[in-house]
Amino acid sequence: MNRPPHTVQKPTKKLSTSQKAALIAIPAVLLIALILILISVLNRPEVQAPGESSNGSGTGGGTPTQSDVPLVQENSHVLDDAGEGAPVLVEFLDFECEACGAVYPVIEEIRKQYDGQITYVPRYFITNHANSMNAAIAVEAASQQGKFEEMYQKLFESQPEWAEQQTSQADKIRNYAEELGLDMAAFDAAVADPATQARVEEDHNAGMALGVRGTPTFFLNGELLQPQSVTDITDALDAAIAESKE
Repeated sequence: MNRPPHTVQKPTKKLSTSQKAALIAIPAVLLIALILILISVLNRPEVQAPGESSNGSGTGGGTPTQSDVPLVQENSHVLDDAGEGAPVLVEFLDFECEACGAVYPVIEEIRKQYDGQITYVPRYFITNHANSMNAAIAVEAASQQGKFEEMYQKLFESQPEWAEQQTSQADKIRNYAEELGLDMAAFDAAVADPATQARVEEDHNAGMALGVRGTPTFFLNGELLQPQSVTDITDALDAAIAESKE
């Protein structure tokens, strides 16, 4: 698997009891997250084929085979880079997915607790939610101004305001970009540029080739991760970190 470029790596350490307690100390959020994940697994939404996005435009193109697709590509958005050899956690997500929104604060806490020890890479995956593509395009457009993480966080934190609507929420999503202080002329141009949607579809096609059929879907060091609790995630990360040091 292709890995992000090497950076200086912080000393490895397992989470202390208090740190793990901090992760577990969000039971209400976790319970909701696990319930929604279960619902999403049992009722996977139909994924949208590239070229059939909610905004009506498409780039076409075939879906690559699994053997052709690395989990992390050169143009992947790496939010946390712990350097060469560090465990790599990849999440295929949909910004409108309720389960992804519920898991988001858990992942953010894990990112803090494992800062410098793991590499985290979120990737776009489009489902049949009405504004799934609109949201992903907006995040990709923001990334062109160095604001991927800010827009990624904004859309999840404001998800109840715009998600699960049957009409386009592109204008509301655009307002979030404006709140973040983006150059709106450049943002609008990026949103309208077919290359921006093509970049989103590239992730989606990769996910399809890798067997992703719903969100959120996690891979740790190239292996599908199916956690049932926060402890499952932290135990898997601890084991992967220890293995990387052998």
